[in-house]
Amino acid sequence: MTDYLPATMAMLGPGQNRYADPASWDHLHGELGVRLPTDYQTLVDAYAPIQLNGHLTLHHPATERWNLGGWIRDTARIWSDVPWDGLDPDEDPRLLFGLSELSFGTPSGLWPIASTDRGETVFLVAAGTADPWLLVEDGEGGWARYDMSFSEWLYRYLLGEDMAGPNTAAFYPGPVQLRRLPMTADERPEPWKGPARGM
Repeated sequence: MTDYLPATMAMLGPGQNRYADPASWDHLHGELGVRLPTDYQTLVDAYAPIQLNGHLTLHHPATERWNLGGWIRDTARIWSDVPWDGLDPDEDPRLLFGLSELSFGTPSGLWPIASTDRGETVFLVAAGTADPWLLVEDGEGGWARYDMSFSEWLYRYLLGEDMAGPNTAAFYPGPVQLRRLPMTADERPEPWKGPARGM
């Protein structure tokens, strides 16, 4: 059975841990009122703030720019303002996945943890429990459930599987493309590639 955290990091290459800071996670968890999964924290510490394969962005809690806490709060607020009544049954995540309520950024709600420039948003559900799971909105009102860890979801995403519902794959052969996000207005994004994958 695949151990997805090391397998994902092997695809991405050595982590640089430029902003790794346990205190920033403690502060974020205290602010949010939930704990984000350990594998997610490990990947964020190792690489973020970063864009992967030109689409998926990960923020970091210890940076002022691309700050994870600020992004989670802003994104949860935006999603909270969406009118959820009157949706078609195939677009209502409450009906699709048996959610008793639909809230964002609340202890029992959905927590945005990653997004793409294609409009997709990855949400953590049941944060802080033994069995958190992921919901992904495809940017066009479609939802997909993934009963897996974030590291498994990211591993499969980088392999080019449909990880935001049907026909959502974003496959790029060869090494994973990484792009460090600029931390000041004067910096430029810094691209590099992960190890060869034989793909």
